[in-house]
Amino acid sequence: MCGIAGWRWERPVAPDVLKRMLDAQIHRGPDSMGQYESAPFHAGMRRLSINDVAHGDQPLYNQSRDVALLYNGEIYNSPTLQKRLEAKGYRFQTHSDGEVICHLYDEMGLDLFSELDGMFAAALWIKREKRLVLARDIPGEKPLHYALLPDNGIVFASEISALKRFPGLDLSLDRQALWDFPTFLWIPEPDTVYKQIKALPRGHLLIADQDGIRTKPFAFAGKPSATLRNDADAVAATRSVVTDAVTSRLLSDVPVGSFLSSGLDSSIVATIAARQRGQLTTFSIGFEDTADPYHGTSDESAAAAEYAARIGTDHHAIRITPQDFRDALPTFCRHGDQPFAVSSGLGILAVSKAARDLGIKVLLSGDGADELFGGYSWYEHVIGAHSAPSPRTLNHHVVSFQNFGLPLAERLAEIAAMPGPKRAWAWHYYAAEEEKAALFSRDFAAGLDTSLRHFSHHKPDNWQDMDFVEHDRAFYLPFEMMRKLDRMTMAMSVEGRAPFVAPPVLEHAKTLSKQQLVKGKTLKWALREAFSDILPEDVRARPKHGFNVPIDLWLKGDWRDLVDHAFSRDSALQRHGMIDSASHKAALTLLNDPERLNGHSIFCYVMLNMWLEQEA
Repeated sequence: MCGIAGWRWERPVAPDVLKRMLDAQIHRGPDSMGQYESAPFHAGMRRLSINDVAHGDQPLYNQSRDVALLYNGEIYNSPTLQKRLEAKGYRFQTHSDGEVICHLYDEMGLDLFSELDGMFAAALWIKREKRLVLARDIPGEKPLHYALLPDNGIVFASEISALKRFPGLDLSLDRQALWDFPTFLWIPEPDTVYKQIKALPRGHLLIADQDGIRTKPFAFAGKPSATLRNDADAVAATRSVVTDAVTSRLLSDVPVGSFLSSGLDSSIVATIAARQRGQLTTFSIGFEDTADPYHGTSDESAAAAEYAARIGTDHHAIRITPQDFRDALPTFCRHGDQPFAVSSGLGILAVSKAARDLGIKVLLSGDGADELFGGYSWYEHVIGAHSAPSPRTLNHHVVSFQNFGLPLAERLAEIAAMPGPKRAWAWHYYAAEEEKAALFSRDFAAGLDTSLRHFSHHKPDNWQDMDFVEHDRAFYLPFEMMRKLDRMTMAMSVEGRAPFVAPPVLEHAKTLSKQQLVKGKTLKWALREAFSDILPEDVRARPKHGFNVPIDLWLKGDWRDLVDHAFSRDSALQRHGMIDSASHKAALTLLNDPERLNGHSIFCYVMLNMWLEQEA
């Protein structure tokens, strides 16, 4: 989806500009293309046909056709909303889930977006008012970027790759955003790699008309119907809201598949989906069973195949080698849309390709359960029963949870002595400020703010245990997990759906106490209990085991030349003045630190260099 609007903007747009912008996003919608023009608005979208395949092409309209919609996503409660609207006399022209948006605007104006349980990046044009409304879903599943133009103009698109094809944009790189990148493996929104281009925040509207351009937040209208009085209520409500979320996300006129690792989250999703749909295709990744410092070993494919047989799915184990992942790096880089280094996205990319080759356009994912139900290993130390080592004087230069070469007790004591914002970084993230200072050149780093501001903005200090969880939900979940799922599935023209981030589930998670998230040493307690009767004991009791690419091992071994190239005199990083002659030695020192895993930090520079080379 992309478009241009300008009320007092004099420069004409060449007829082929919109077409070229749409072509940049053909992977998001290879099935058809629709365009709409009503001065001063010009827009279009590429469609991935999933619901009402034959008649759901866009734009979609209200009955009087003076409200037009172009959008990317799915409205999962559209059947309920359609029945409600039809009872009031509204008549639908298609069976597309998105048409409800047009009629809801006539019914309730901009409040309509609070009614939607779904993922969407939407452009709504109200012709009679010459008003453009951009809207982005509450979980942040679907991307939406924009740039302001002179004299009250705006250009927008799902991906930055499309905006770059609009003539005249200032594509100056944002040094602050690039400084933040190795800390998080991605650039936090609303910033992007370019100064002029911004992301519309999740759960926000952008309204543009003759009066100007402004943004406003919106909230989901559906609230939990009952107070959770005790653990039994929490478990029952969790069962209900998660089951409803998975069931609603089976809305599709084309085949549906699911990621399946055999872990708790994906097993819950696949089990419910298989029961509801009857026929389900599942996928897992298998690759060399290298030692994984996070969870022991890397390959879960055998356990996934065994569980798939239990629930009767058509299962496919995708065997991947380190060379396969390396060969995929240019595609991974390109579809990250801006610098992106979450290596587990390589697995999603591989599964999505396999799914598309089999004709599967929809993949369900277990993403979001860890943030909403308390699943990360450090939550045991943050909110669990054994979470209070005595603070002490720091003995190490840089310490975070990534210091796997240090005994756990020592790591915990070091982290406990940190102020709240730095502790939030230490639990979950990567390159420290002093590490980046050794890798970036002095000129590049001059005058930039600390990346810790993203934590201090949430809460300056005095962080309590649930503050860390809430920050993960608001920051890590949309910017890493949802971005990774969307970009890597859509790269292969597959729609990734995450039931655990359904707005009703998000609202329900807010009502759970910390003891219902982590009870003693049991992570995701309420979620485990909620589905204890449909999951076998070995799955229900299985510890957290994320999909981890052994990036430290590979960068020290088979991928070492990628590090050498990124930090060489001829690299794009060097040509842009981002590194200097001392950076290579500093990178190797960090990579070979026996106490600390710095592979993902260094991988950021490898991917940034590749991204710059692709931009050239």
